[in-house]
Amino acid sequence: MTFDELKPQIEATVSNQNKSVDERLLNICELLELNISYYNWVGFYFRNGNKEELKLGPYVGAPTDHTIIPFGKGICGQVAVSNQNFVVPDVSAQDNYIACSITVKAEIVIPIFVNGENIGQIDIDSNTPDPFTEEDERFLEFVCEKVVALFF
Repeated sequence: MTFDELKPQIEATVSNQNKSVDERLLNICELLELNISYYNWVGFYFRNGNKEELKLGPYVGAPTDHTIIPFGKGICGQVAVSNQNFVVPDVSAQDNYIACSITVKAEIVIPIFVNGENIGQIDIDSNTPDPFTEEDERFLEFVCEKVVALFF
């Protein structure tokens, strides 16, 4: 399924008032993991209250021990500080990478902003080397923009 075909499904998932925020976030994860072959782990991390750390939210994929990530640590922690997209074509080349699984070859993390504040991010691991393109970035920015509606 193409990104353009997924966009209306993302919008429908976000606007489904019959489900909780976490259920809708999980449904987004499931939709992405199921329909994009190289998205092997899809999850959300959110700022943990006023702490300088991220807390794991809904996700699909292999279980992870990384339920809390300090700001600055790993790719997700770096995005929490930089407020910038981070595309990692080869995780083995990253000094500050937190390994979740030996099968992971690449990662992309896109921040979620509410009123200019970074409240969290979508994190995607791939078992395929260097699969992420600018098209992935734009699509995931779209997803994050839609997710913001869950917080209002």
